[in-house]
Amino acid sequence: MRDNDCSRRDFMTTVGAAAGLSLVPLTSTRRAAASAPKGDPFRYCLNTSTIRGQKLGIEKEVDVAAEAGYDAIEPWVRTVEEYVEAGGKLSDLRKRIADRGLTVESAISFPRWIVDDDAVRAEAVEQVKREMGLLAQIGGKRIAAPPAGATREPGLDLLKAAQRYRTLLEVGDQTGVVPQVEVWGSSANLHRLGQSMFVVIESGHPKACLLPDVYHIYKGGSDFTGFKTISSQTIQVFHLNDYPADPPRETIRDGDRIMPGDGIAPLKQILRTLLDNGSQAVLSLELFNANYWKKDPLEVAQEGLAKMQAAVRQALSA
Repeated sequence: MRDNDCSRRDFMTTVGAAAGLSLVPLTSTRRAAASAPKGDPFRYCLNTSTIRGQKLGIEKEVDVAAEAGYDAIEPWVRTVEEYVEAGGKLSDLRKRIADRGLTVESAISFPRWIVDDDAVRAEAVEQVKREMGLLAQIGGKRIAAPPAGATREPGLDLLKAAQRYRTLLEVGDQTGVVPQVEVWGSSANLHRLGQSMFVVIESGHPKACLLPDVYHIYKGGSDFTGFKTISSQTIQVFHLNDYPADPPRETIRDGDRIMPGDGIAPLKQILRTLLDNGSQAVLSLELFNANYWKKDPLEVAQEGLAKMQAAVRQALSA
């Protein structure tokens, strides 16, 4: 997920629809994807931020993910809301997703559940209830819980953050949708693995889990060897991407993320660690690179899947 609310809003207003997009046929069968690596325990998911700049809408995003050969999709909640506002029925969307052989493994939203302001936090909990209810109707399993609103000022009491996360988990118990603590590399409070895992552990809830991201772990300064200490059950969805050597860690931004294998991230090490831990995580391709938004969305999705699978093949052979 991206670093903060402002940068997300900025890209929504500055990126127009790309011209010349190919239309994805509405079919209940998916085009054969690149062969999955032998012994691969992972499933592959398309986070729709990767093709969000093309402004396709949720229905075509589903079609692209299926046509490219993914197992799952990770939509933005706002896109689902826009579909409903335009007259779409959630039952029809759920059927479309299922007919194309996809599942909804996670979703992206930014409620300010973690902040100290009681009124803002109460609104965020109500937002989460609505969004979880929406996702449940299309078969959604999880939702990201990033530290939105707690990005600039350090000093957040992490024990209180853990208690607030438990509140989200209890809402999830009612709806069947599990919130995942997300590491944000630019957050002043949850930018490191240890901080985020503290919140997960101290929530004291059996369904507490972590949503890591290759870029955010790098941006936040944690070492990737930290994944050795995290159980497979704790990481259910993993945002996979890569980053270049330049710009450096201090100034790198969301839009600098690139396809897996095209940068300097130690993907083989990261994936090997997950495999050694017995992981069966869903690997979700999450990019915000405007260069990809200028391209045909199906080609971008296919390239991303092929490069994720290539990274996994290297890890399996290590």
